[in-house]
Amino acid sequence: MIPLVKTGEPLFRQVYRNLRQSIVSGAFRGGHRLPSTRQLAEELGISRTVALLAYELLLAEGFVVGRGGSGTYVASSLSAGPSKKHKRSVALPLSRFGSAAAEAADGASLPGRRAAPLRYDFVWRSDMETFPFEAWRRILLRKARAAPVRAHDYGQAAGTLALREAIAAHLRRSRAVICDASEVIIVNGSQQALDLIARVLLERGDTVAVEDPQYQGTREVLLAAGAKLRPVAVDADGMNPANLPAQGARLVFVTPSHQFPTGTILPLPRRLALLDWARRKNAVIVEDDYDGEFHYAGRPLESLQGLDNEGRIVYVGTFSRTIFPALRIGYLIAPKSLAPAFTAAKWLSDRHSATLEQQTLAEFIDSGMYERDLRRLRRRNTSRRAALLEAIHKYLGNRVQMTGDGAGVHVVLWLDRRASEKAIIEKAAARGVGVYGVSRYFLRHPRQGLMLGYSRLKEPEIREGIRQLSEII
Repeated sequence: MIPLVKTGEPLFRQVYRNLRQSIVSGAFRGGHRLPSTRQLAEELGISRTVALLAYELLLAEGFVVGRGGSGTYVASSLSAGPSKKHKRSVALPLSRFGSAAAEAADGASLPGRRAAPLRYDFVWRSDMETFPFEAWRRILLRKARAAPVRAHDYGQAAGTLALREAIAAHLRRSRAVICDASEVIIVNGSQQALDLIARVLLERGDTVAVEDPQYQGTREVLLAAGAKLRPVAVDADGMNPANLPAQGARLVFVTPSHQFPTGTILPLPRRLALLDWARRKNAVIVEDDYDGEFHYAGRPLESLQGLDNEGRIVYVGTFSRTIFPALRIGYLIAPKSLAPAFTAAKWLSDRHSATLEQQTLAEFIDSGMYERDLRRLRRRNTSRRAALLEAIHKYLGNRVQMTGDGAGVHVVLWLDRRASEKAIIEKAAARGVGVYGVSRYFLRHPRQGLMLGYSRLKEPEIREGIRQLSEII
């Protein structure tokens, strides 16, 4: 059946184009008899004149031949079908960015959705069981019904004002971020924020300091942008500012509230030293606060951005960990001097993020539902964290070293040098236990370890998963 549209392109050309494509692709080979114009007109619900005009074009271009008293056939010269040349993907030149992006895709090994889910999967993703989806749907439906037609036109590049105000108010309360709505830019997840930062603040060949190990998504964005990475080793207290480049680095990327992947928390003296380094080097700090909402041991350290009094920090956040990943709404807080450039870059990238979801999220935050959901998540994570720590102590003891248990929703188990990270992951998967390697996040001097997220598993599953893992390690 040929799909036809009643408006726009004339019907006879639509019929001609679809038949021509079927011949070129080899679906109709040389000698194949086409339906009669009368039959085709009946099948498509068009006049026979339209079918005749389409066949006349095919005859004129040599795609078909007419045989008196027999019908219309695909030209025999096309019997071989499409040449191999059409089937082969030709090598087209890429830009430097395109080449770097292709290399990043080849090297990426982020955990995806498994073909067969594991029973005890310690993946570090958000817990969606407790999220009030029904309340979310009601808000979304009400916004869709109440929105005037003009609300479905293009939106503001920086995001809807209501959501930017809601985010600014929430961050001032929960993370001591100093900002107002004019500094908030809504993006499609934190990954777009990282990409915009690279585009706005970096030239190809610029030096950028990064934690080692570090989030793979950050590393690949920077490499694709042509940056020269200067890895700074992470110890038990996170990145040490004393080891930052003495000169030349324009940016430094940090995850101070729960370093990814080690889970260490940057203490206050190092935070102040980092700000001092940025001041002396006239550098920008990018603070990725990907799961700063979760803290368990003692009073949580507030954002690094809240300590900045010079406007040197670009703060990145996301709702993927606290709501659900498919929402694809994140944000960056830009210093006032940089906000216009980031807003323009967002417009150039994709014009704006989906507005209906932004309106729904704004009401979800303003109504207090977001903070209530966060409290539920914290209680559940606290219980699951306790079960994890108890199981690790009981079944693994001193066979591993652990970091990252003070915040976030994952921990790292560091392995003995003689152990094989790859072998343990494979053997664990064979038992239905999903654990994830840490070594790939290092730029130099990789260490072997296992990352275990616990927000998606129930306490009995956590205990049994660690028991199974203990029989492998």
